[in-house]
Amino acid sequence: MIIRGICTCPLEIVHDIIKGKWKTMIIYQLKNGNTSLAQLERDIDGITQKMLLQHLRELQSCTIVDKIKTEGYPLHVEYFLTDRGRKLLEAVLIMQEIGIEFMVERGQTDLLDRKGINYKK
Repeated sequence: MIIRGICTCPLEIVHDIIKGKWKTMIIYQLKNGNTSLAQLERDIDGITQKMLLQHLRELQSCTIVDKIKTEGYPLHVEYFLTDRGRKLLEAVLIMQEIGIEFMVERGQTDLLDRKGINYKK
C-alpha cells in the first residue's frame, strides 16, 4: 500500500488507507471485538487467506487494526480495531447503510436476506 506524501485533501489519505475490495469488510467484521484470522476468513465470503493477511498488515501499518499474539502452541492471534479503527468503523457503518438503501431501492434484497441484514424500517 502506498500512501501519497503530497495531497490536496485529507480524504485522499483515507482513500489510500481503505482502497481495495476487502478493507472495509475487514473493518466491519471487527466491529464486535477481537477476532481470529480463521474467523475473519469464514466471515468474509471470497477472500483468500493471502489477501486477508496482506490487508490486515496494511491496516496495521496505518494503525487501524492491531493484533494480540497468545504464547504457546498452537500460536493464537486475534485482530482488533484500534481507536482510529473504531472511528473509521463509524464511517463504514454509514457506507453500509447507504449500500442497503441502494439495494432495497433496486429490489436487490436476496443477499440482504441471506446474510440476515435488517433493512425493513
